[in-house]
Amino acid sequence: MKILANHDYQAPSESTGHVLVLANDVNALDANLDGITQVDLNFPNFTDGRAFSQAYLLRRRLKFAGDIRATGDVLIDQLVQMQRTGFSSAVLRAGVDAADAQRQFERFGGYYQADALEHHPHFAQTSSLEAA
Repeated sequence: MKILANHDYQAPSESTGHVLVLANDVNALDANLDGITQVDLNFPNFTDGRAFSQAYLLRRRLKFAGDIRATGDVLIDQLVQMQRTGFSSAVLRAGVDAADAQRQFERFGGYYQADALEHHPHFAQTSSLEAA
């Protein structure tokens, strides 16, 4: 996952060109992704998790292969779950250190459950079956 410091990112003013900005109350399945290379999903506050569902729907159901970017009130402890639900980049909220954020991914070596990136649970992955 690409981590961006808040001061390094300028949000698009509206959905233009190849960037689509989806509001939290929009059904991601209704999004027109023709020509879109980046979708910005906003976390208005850390307790609002609708963007997790939107990202998952974009990756799994719509097979969107472009950049799904988390913006808004993005906390360090949400980053791993963001990646697992389909986000490929995140803009940290102001005052959060990008190096601290990157260390979150070193804490977890793997997962048993399937997610937006790994479609099979750990026990059903061919590499784990071949090693047995």
